[in-house]
Amino acid sequence: MSPGHKIPRSVLVVIYTADLQVLMLERAGWPGFWQSVTGSIDHVHEPLVETARREVLEETGIDTSLYRLEDWGIENSFEIFKQYRSRYAEGVTHNLEHIFGLELPGVLPVRLEPTEHLRYEWLPWKEAAARTPSWTNRDAILLLPQKRAHG
Repeated sequence: MSPGHKIPRSVLVVIYTADLQVLMLERAGWPGFWQSVTGSIDHVHEPLVETARREVLEETGIDTSLYRLEDWGIENSFEIFKQYRSRYAEGVTHNLEHIFGLELPGVLPVRLEPTEHLRYEWLPWKEAAARTPSWTNRDAILLLPQKRAHG
C-alpha cells in the first residue's frame, strides 16, 4: 500500500440498546445512505478492536470503554462501491469487514462528525435493517435478537 491509500480492511460496529433500538447514521458524502459506524484500519498492525473503538468515538462521541463492545467473529468481503475505489490502491476492488456489536443501556445522545454524517436516528432493529443499502450491515443488524439472547 502506498501512503495516502486506504487499507481494504475495516470494521462495522452495530450500536444498539437492550431493547434493540439501533443507531443509524446518514453519510454526508452520500445523502440517503444510512449505516452503522464503519471505518478502515489506520495501519496494517492496528488491532481491529482499536479501530472499532476509535471509529465509534470519532463518529458518535461514545466512549466504548464504558459499555460492552463485543467482537462477533464475523467477517464479510464485499465489493467497494465504484465511487470510493479511488481512495484505495490501483486494482483494489474488495474490502474485508469485521463485525462488532456495542450494547448500550439505552438511547444516548450522539455527537456527529459533520464531515462524515448528516443525521442520526435510533430505529427499531427491523427498521434499521431495512434502512441500510449495505447487505453486510443489514445482515449484522438482523443477527441482533440472537446476539442479545446469547450476550
